[in-house]
Order: sequence, then structure tokens, then C-alpha cells
Amino acid sequence: MSQFQLFDSVKLKEAIPLSKGGSAPEGTPGAIVEVFKHGEAYMVELFGEWVRADIGGDFVPSDRDTPDAFMETIGVETVYPQQLRLVKPARETVGVRAQLLALMDELPDDALEEVKNYAEFLQQKQFETAIAEASGML
Repeated sequence: MSQFQLFDSVKLKEAIPLSKGGSAPEGTPGAIVEVFKHGEAYMVELFGEWVRADIGGDFVPSDRDTPDAFMETIGVETVYPQQLRLVKPARETVGVRAQLLALMDELPDDALEEVKNYAEFLQQKQFETAIAEASGML
């Protein structure tokens, strides 16, 4: 199991070069968007300052409290575990559905079939419980 999980919020423990030039300084926030070889490396979306789009579509400086403001992506880079610090695990930032969808993207077709079958079983069980409750049996 890897040290970090998909969608974990992280910060850089050291400056790293950006593929488009420049560098992301220590402390730059990011999010894990892909896990390589069970955690040997991670694809991390790195964020810069808070911005918003003006009428012309250009980004202008902003703050987190401004409606429609967001943190600008400064790069999507391969980063190694020793270069990252966990800020908040994905289970605290994204819902179970998003986590499940991300996990399913990594599963082979035979495992996906098992997940589908189990989900159908749970759905049927829920339906049967609802029928029993409605008929006063529970």
C-alpha cells in the first residue's frame, strides 16, 4: 500500500523544478492525481495563488473569500514520497463515491465484475429491507 492515496492533499517538503520552467517552492500545496507503482512516485497537481477570471478570461489575483476564486494550477509533476508531506487525507476531502470511482479505474475487468455483483447484491438487500419495513415486518 502506498504512503499517499489518490486525492490526498499534500505540500512539498522541498522545492522541485516544474516541467514548464521555474520551480515550485517548499510548502507548495497540491493534490495527488495519480499513483505510480504502488507509491514509488505520484503525479501531483501543484497550486499557486488564489485567482479569478476577469471578464476577458484572464486570471487576476484574488483571495479565497472572493466568489469564483480558485487556486491556480502551476504544474502537474511527478513527485517522490520523500518530497511530500500529507496535509489532509482524501477521505476527509472527497466523498466516498469519488474515492470508489478512482479505485475502480485501477481495477482489472474481472475485479470490476465482482464489485458490480456485490453492488447489485447490496441494492437488492436494500430493496428487500424497504419492502419488509413498508409491510410492517420489521
